[in-house]
Amino acid sequence: MQEDNKTHLTEFILLGLTDDPSLQVPLFMFFLLLYGATLLGNIGIMVLIRMTPRLHTPMYFLLWNLSFVDICSSSVTTPNMLVNFLVENKTISFPGCVIQMFLAYAIGSTEVFLLTVMAYDRYIAICNPLLYSVIMNNRTCICLLVFIYSVSILTALTHSYFTFILPFCGSNKITHFLCDVPAILKIACADTSLNEALLVSIAGGLILLCLIIILISYSYIVAAILKINSLGGRWRAFSTCSSHFVCLIVYFGTLIFMYAQPTSSHSMAEDRVASVFYLVVSPMLNPLIYSLRNKEVKWAVRKITKRM
Repeated sequence: MQEDNKTHLTEFILLGLTDDPSLQVPLFMFFLLLYGATLLGNIGIMVLIRMTPRLHTPMYFLLWNLSFVDICSSSVTTPNMLVNFLVENKTISFPGCVIQMFLAYAIGSTEVFLLTVMAYDRYIAICNPLLYSVIMNNRTCICLLVFIYSVSILTALTHSYFTFILPFCGSNKITHFLCDVPAILKIACADTSLNEALLVSIAGGLILLCLIIILISYSYIVAAILKINSLGGRWRAFSTCSSHFVCLIVYFGTLIFMYAQPTSSHSMAEDRVASVFYLVVSPMLNPLIYSLRNKEVKWAVRKITKRM
């Protein structure tokens, strides 16, 4: 009976952020503005890096990929969420739900790894500048990206497969605005302990491991900054690091809240708010935090503006 019901399940209903009709249009306008700013900021960064030979370095190569991933991350969920704000039939097909989950987890894992590699890149540049060109060369960057995308795809395949082999013989209503593992496990009519263990061990474990690497890298960076004799130079360096650190806290804090605890202890209302931060807000903030405070990017913008 369970297998039969699972076979004939053709769609899910995404309940979204809220069911209050008076909030649908304001939320639509708000998230449309965020999505537009995300696309404009990240595409602008990608074009700027491509057009400026001075920015063809490992740091900006990684930043280009981060902007690309941010566009993909926001585009996997936001357009569908915008449509659901304006329609009553908030359904998503079974294959569409599988694809959305796979892409969301693949892109999310890629971003976590990219942020980690970027922190390591800054550690090498600041603490071992003489070895920077030897360690962070083009071949190293390409090998790192191949590894990142491969592991991210494998992680997403694992979560998607073990989630959708579960039987769904009850409600098909997902208390979320996307097909996320914790939300889908809530409506499965089978033992989900294996899925919870995979979520905590794989997703939570990778997030914690990457966060530890980032914290160690920034600890060495801060120690190097404290050795700077100039107070003004030290303050500028701390200011840049603090803005990066705020972005990392927002992104990793929400991810740890989502995936480093058992699904049974999740509150769907809290999960939806947390998902907004790392799927919608963080991709919009990254161009500002990682680029517009950077002197080389400002120089490139001024040069292109004068040329135009």
